[in-house]
Amino acid sequence: MLLTGSRQEQNIMNPIHIVVAGATGRMGREAVRMIAGEDHFKLTGAVARTHTGEDIGEVIGIGGVGVPLTNSLEEALQQGQPEVLIDLTTPALVKEHMELAIDAGVRPVVGTTGLTEAEMQQLDDRCRERGLGGIIAPNFAIGAVLMMVFAGKAAKYLSDVEIIEMHHDRKLDAPSGTALKTAELISKERAEKKQGHPEEKEILEGARGGYRDGFRIHSVRLPGLVAHQEVLFGGSGQLLTLRHDSMNRESFMPGVKLAVEEVMKQTGLVYGLEKVMDL
Repeated sequence: MLLTGSRQEQNIMNPIHIVVAGATGRMGREAVRMIAGEDHFKLTGAVARTHTGEDIGEVIGIGGVGVPLTNSLEEALQQGQPEVLIDLTTPALVKEHMELAIDAGVRPVVGTTGLTEAEMQQLDDRCRERGLGGIIAPNFAIGAVLMMVFAGKAAKYLSDVEIIEMHHDRKLDAPSGTALKTAELISKERAEKKQGHPEEKEILEGARGGYRDGFRIHSVRLPGLVAHQEVLFGGSGQLLTLRHDSMNRESFMPGVKLAVEEVMKQTGLVYGLEKVMDL
């Protein structure tokens, strides 16, 4: 939404203060660049395992921004009165980071998946106790969110489906959070149905992919890929293909920006960017 007049000036005068964890990673660098380019955002902290004490802007090549890197999230949360944590680290760190942020009164925006339903419920309870919002987004690309939502709608009418997700070979989790979220939205609209021939035999273990409510999820990991997914729906004499491709990590930044803006309005933990979009 375009802001005009005094409201726009008020946002610039009172920007949202943000800490980025994983600031020197591929996603973290893009997030820092995005924040630096927004008048209503202000970077107050940057966390990474390397380059401690160096200016994050100098490290990523955009010039000094006056924010030295630290390897301690606790330290970053105590400085600059941050309101939002953008966490772009790893599944092994995300729960601890979210707990630290919530306990410090900081709203987490998380792009790393891997939490169990029980852990997300605990974090939701923790957010509500503090009157804070939090957002976990399996995918920040707006087009990918639309693909997931459209897949849920298609599943009402075409119940035979398979998911193929393709990512770079440095990705730690399989299947991806995007694939799991897509599967969740499909399962809400489709009764469990075991697909394929009832006597199907898997000659090579894993050839048919992971099993979810009767359908399959396939993960591809190759250098040269970034983040890609196809959802294939089959019906009598027809095939519907929904596909999204992220060619670079800049494609995720409009979604990160939206999440930061929307988390300020939330109470409790939101899982999926579609829940704060007008869909």
